[in-house]
Amino acid sequence: MSGTAEKVTHISDEPGLAKQNGTTIGRVLGSGNVGHAQEGSDGRMHATIRINEDELIFDPGILILPHGGIVDLDLYNDDKNTHCAVFPSNGHSQFIWMVNQSHGTATLELDGPGQYWYGSTTGNDEGRGLTGSIVVGGDTPPEAKLDRPPQPQP
Repeated sequence: MSGTAEKVTHISDEPGLAKQNGTTIGRVLGSGNVGHAQEGSDGRMHATIRINEDELIFDPGILILPHGGIVDLDLYNDDKNTHCAVFPSNGHSQFIWMVNQSHGTATLELDGPGQYWYGSTTGNDEGRGLTGSIVVGGDTPPEAKLDRPPQPQP
């Protein structure tokens, strides 16, 4: 057994991994910015997601919602290419087509806590890194809880 420790680094410290067409053809999944949805006085949440020019990533790549509910998204395609976004919304998908230099909106309903993935299914966009995640915080609704002992909370 060797006495040397295994080297661990952050993705941004690895040349070529944190950019389009570097070490990989596309982006490494989950390597973008983190954003937080803003909650309005009516309880609805709002967030903006962009596809920046020549980056082929959603920005932010991870969107955090404080709890389940309705979120209104403003979507901007600032790229020179056409893309789309296929979002989850309580058991069905919403497809948003975004030609180059366009703006669109989506209203999603995500009731339960968890992680929801979305992406652009145009061409090989997902394979090249155009994927994102919506993380919904909060607790499971009482009607969905299993009959088991209380679990530790963060």
